[in-house]
Amino acid sequence: MASCKYINRDLSWLEFNRRVLGEAQNEHTPLLERAKFLAIVSSNLDEFMSVRVAGIRNDMINGITAMDFSGYSPAGVLKRIIRRTERLVNQQYATLRQVLDRLASYRVTFASYEDLTDAQKQEADTFFYRKVFPAIQPVLITEKESLPLLLSNRLYFSVVLRPANTESPDEFKMALIEFPDELGRYFELSPVSSTLGHTFLMLETLIKAHISVFFNEQTVADVRLFRIIRDSELSLEEQDAEDLLVEVERKLRRRKRGAPVRLEVEQDIHPHAYRLLTEHLNVEGNIAVINGPVDLSFLMKFSQSLPGFDHFKYPKHKAVYPVELKKQSIFSVLQQRDVAVFHPFESFDAFDDFIEQAAGDPAVSSIKMTLYRVSKQSRIVRSLVLAAGNGKDVTVIVELKARFDEERNIAWAKKLEKAGCRVIHGWIGLKIHAKMTLIERREPDGLKKYAHLSTGNYNGQSAKLYTDIGLFTAHAVIADDVANLFNEISDFRTHLKSKMLAVSPTDLRDTVYSLIEREMKNAAAGLPAKIIAKMNSLSDPAMIDKLYEASGAGVQIELIVRGICCLCPGIPGQSENIKVRSIVDRFLEHSRLYYFKNGGNDEVWLSSADWMTRNLSRRIEVMCPVSDPAIRQIITLLLTLQLKDNVKSHQLLTGGKYKKTASYFPYIRSQYRSLPLIVYRKHVSSRIPFTPWSGRRNIMDPFTAADSMKSY
Repeated sequence: MASCKYINRDLSWLEFNRRVLGEAQNEHTPLLERAKFLAIVSSNLDEFMSVRVAGIRNDMINGITAMDFSGYSPAGVLKRIIRRTERLVNQQYATLRQVLDRLASYRVTFASYEDLTDAQKQEADTFFYRKVFPAIQPVLITEKESLPLLLSNRLYFSVVLRPANTESPDEFKMALIEFPDELGRYFELSPVSSTLGHTFLMLETLIKAHISVFFNEQTVADVRLFRIIRDSELSLEEQDAEDLLVEVERKLRRRKRGAPVRLEVEQDIHPHAYRLLTEHLNVEGNIAVINGPVDLSFLMKFSQSLPGFDHFKYPKHKAVYPVELKKQSIFSVLQQRDVAVFHPFESFDAFDDFIEQAAGDPAVSSIKMTLYRVSKQSRIVRSLVLAAGNGKDVTVIVELKARFDEERNIAWAKKLEKAGCRVIHGWIGLKIHAKMTLIERREPDGLKKYAHLSTGNYNGQSAKLYTDIGLFTAHAVIADDVANLFNEISDFRTHLKSKMLAVSPTDLRDTVYSLIEREMKNAAAGLPAKIIAKMNSLSDPAMIDKLYEASGAGVQIELIVRGICCLCPGIPGQSENIKVRSIVDRFLEHSRLYYFKNGGNDEVWLSSADWMTRNLSRRIEVMCPVSDPAIRQIITLLLTLQLKDNVKSHQLLTGGKYKKTASYFPYIRSQYRSLPLIVYRKHVSSRIPFTPWSGRRNIMDPFTAADSMKSY
């Protein structure tokens, strides 16, 4: 593949989901966590189909045949997506059968109705007639009728009927039944005795066993589950919208009517039902025949809620509250030094407390922040409402276009407006993806500004699952930059210039280019030249070209890219000095960190931006230099840990495939090592020992704070 210049973005994403599946296939992953990863594969694939594949289909409908920068036409890439997805799903369900077999060996079973004892059947029947029967209303479909509106990602039964008065063996009718989601996907039956473990019954199994009660005059020939996935892009008409909130609400109502993109049907579905569904839905080949339960997302709840099997889960992880912030006001601490909080190893409560303290502090005059994705039960929103009630000037930029969080963000925006906050509903034409907060406080020596910048969302729930870094600072120039940026966004000014911050779409790209070019000059001068870049995705062709240029100039480049990577590494004359790794582990790698050797004067930046065209050119993003030397050293060591990971790391090969890094002694699982490094640094100021633990114990098991600290 010496001719490879760019890897296709969508095929690269499928490779990422294959790595997620690898965690489910890995026998060292705790058994119920394997089930959880199977659920994640399904959820990931649903979003991919409803957004990326939907976009490709729209290009084909609009007659677009031009190749993208990776050399694929829409038709060509769709063909490969469908083929690779089929293989991926087949492997997913083969893994599901392995996981269920293992669970059965521990007396945790999903039973068929026929295998239930008489007592269990009676219990199941009672549940059916009390709960399920009243929730079901069949809809009869004729050949000439259109299908009723079928919601995206919802399960339905196709019921094929043979009329009682027909003499033809080929005359059938079809009815549809919407799956009663409110009842859950499965339920547990009472054990026959205290030693027989857990017996679960899928709700569809119960409904199929009783399907005839809905069709007294007709014979049921077949009943199968199916679902469709629809185009979920909003396609906002932003330039013509007088009110962005109204426009988003209007498009949300239309989302459920998006064009069908994919059809999933249970194996052995009746030919009559298959023909009607495919003819009416017109999904053009993107049809999956599923050998198992349709839609495995229910395994997420199952994996986390099964009682008495904690030994089949990752040990509970309790985040550590940052030591610097425990004994005194955060404002007092920031007057002395910056503080970085590393999630999920350190608690998001630190940020919640920051906003709560500001809301109740009489000296605080204003609070400004961006909200992109917020948890359902948000302390942040409560604190902002309290702050407005206390007479403070509260400005909140709520990004209404955050995909699949639009409805929640609209609700938060309305609540904040009602409380008296000034709410800005994003910008026309640009998503505001920057994660930043500014507190202004009246102090004896004048007005003091305190800023917080983060690589991840202000979401307390995702902060328990994603690796991110939040930087608290009272650095005068950085805080002024944040204040100016808020003013420019609030006044809808577009130059977005800063002194220390780099901001897209204005100058973030150019700043990165200049940092890369500085490494190239240092390499030419014989000085140390190295780049380590950690991000979620790398797909901007111009940025990839700049990295190729740096590689040719002798700069050593290490990329840690969790998901999409369109760069082809290791090609002589193009990228021989570039290596690409991906880490998939218990926590989702989410932080965006950029390290530049700078001739030995290390420079580190944290950012909300990946190196994708949308982040660099079509969003408001922020990249912030880390000025505190102790924090800079910690981040550098964390990046070094990830480069040494030989347990959960995968290496990108030239052709776009990934190879699992060979495990060897001493084993280094970077997420396992990160916690003691982060916690231990609290007691040593800027002197941070770095001695990766080399013991064999628990190398495949996740960590707790106490256990991890034993290595020091």
